[in-house]
Amino acid sequence: MRTKRILAAGAVLVAAGLVFTGCSGDTSGGDTGTKVLTVGMPNGPQQENQNPLATGSASLSLGYAFAVYESLMQVNEIDPTAPPTPWLAESVEWNEDSTQAIITARDGVKWSDGTEFTADDIAFSIELRKDNPELNIDFPDQYGDITVDGNQVSVDFTTGQYVNQVKLLKLLIVPKHIWENEDAVNFANKEMIGTGPFKLKTFTPQAVTLEPNADYWGEKPKVAQLRYDAFNDNAGLTTALTTGEAQWGWTFIPDYEETFIAKNPEHYHQVAGGGFGVDVLYLNNETKPFNDVAFRTALNMVIDHADITETAGYGVWPEITSVTGMPQPSGDAFISDAYSGQEMEVDVEGARQVLTDAGYTWDGDALVDPSGEKVSFKLTNPSGWTDYLDALAIIAEGAAELGAEATVDAIVQDTWFNDTIPFGNFQASLHWTDGGSTPWNMYSNIMDGASYVPLGETANWNFGRYKNDDVTAALATYKAATSDEERQAALDLVQQHYVEDVPGIVIWSRPAVAQYSTVNYTGFPTAEDPYANPQPTGPQAALILSKLVPTE
Repeated sequence: MRTKRILAAGAVLVAAGLVFTGCSGDTSGGDTGTKVLTVGMPNGPQQENQNPLATGSASLSLGYAFAVYESLMQVNEIDPTAPPTPWLAESVEWNEDSTQAIITARDGVKWSDGTEFTADDIAFSIELRKDNPELNIDFPDQYGDITVDGNQVSVDFTTGQYVNQVKLLKLLIVPKHIWENEDAVNFANKEMIGTGPFKLKTFTPQAVTLEPNADYWGEKPKVAQLRYDAFNDNAGLTTALTTGEAQWGWTFIPDYEETFIAKNPEHYHQVAGGGFGVDVLYLNNETKPFNDVAFRTALNMVIDHADITETAGYGVWPEITSVTGMPQPSGDAFISDAYSGQEMEVDVEGARQVLTDAGYTWDGDALVDPSGEKVSFKLTNPSGWTDYLDALAIIAEGAAELGAEATVDAIVQDTWFNDTIPFGNFQASLHWTDGGSTPWNMYSNIMDGASYVPLGETANWNFGRYKNDDVTAALATYKAATSDEERQAALDLVQQHYVEDVPGIVIWSRPAVAQYSTVNYTGFPTAEDPYANPQPTGPQAALILSKLVPTE
């Protein structure tokens, strides 16, 4: 009998007794497999950029950066309250107000060129982020002094980092002796000298191959060869997964039980877990029609979230019902009392009244804004991302109920990643947010003035260019607060402005979903043992690869 292989989003998951075997004991490994493990991603052909710090690089897009480079600690994003597992750092200790972290570097680690790994590499890697805003997605303008004392690195922050501690733990570390004479932002890094379990072997725009790092400090990889294939879209990767051409990846598969798992129910699996990650319809607050809060509010009132979840998401991405945009049940304890029990519902009549009160009129069926222009806009996302594009089509149907003409614009993925989203060259576009152990990341990614940059400059978050000093201050307060009461008061204000200002529209919850095959290798995270985010495109890849063994 075939069993369902997806975890309920938001479930409380505990990986009891999790031990990383590479941290102690025998690291000689065992029998190494002879078969290739192919990772697939639907991001299209890639340019030869192996920079693990630069957003949009091939190594990050396909995920092979995380098999070559490693993080300070391993964090289980499925259970973000679980203690982290030491990795390149033996420990990371924070002071009481989370303004300083003391990192102790692991002994006995070498870079793949034989050079010894030291605390200087950690300090240097963090300094690179501090000195290059383009690389500093996680802590913009927040690093203070960074000093080294023996095998310890002291990192000071200008504000409290209670909500961002895991971001420090997940930073990838690069070798100082290679990078210190390079332009870190534009360095293509074609050789990829890392500490991870694999080394780069070959690169083409369509496929990248890695080979085991024989001198790896941890559990020696039992996967004979790793291959990362670039597929043009979700459909291409889905076909590759169902035929066995790819054995690990993550993409949206409509009716995944029948389309994917039923093809080989013994070996094909899909797993997912909860948290605070969501997909947001980012609205460009600085261009028409979304520079008007009345229109943003009206559009929010006509979006059918239930239809989007059922039709576009096939139930894979859980529906958001709270007016706060908070995923549930993960967010239940954080929802403001002012919005407790308040759920979103489609209200076309109410939305039209909001527009009427704001001076909008109609020319026949066409909505006309107060300046006399008919309202129209584009909804933009990469071609081939079927769940996003289908969701946009339903959003366009809601806009039509108001008399606004909305069209869905499917564009090249590389353009979307490297031009459309960062520079604000869109009117509305779906994009994900970070997860984390609190809702702070979700709201900060949408609303934080600390991430604001003008249109035409590179935004790392706040792609919609929302600006509100009260919200920015409240998010900073939440991040630095030392009591739950202070944090909740700040979050109450943030939620109020999310509801009243509609800076963006949370569409559905985004648990971490992955598909894999156990035909060649076993040891992936499962519903019964959710020891890590199951996706191959994160620091957890090094942990997962350490647990894979040839299938008997």
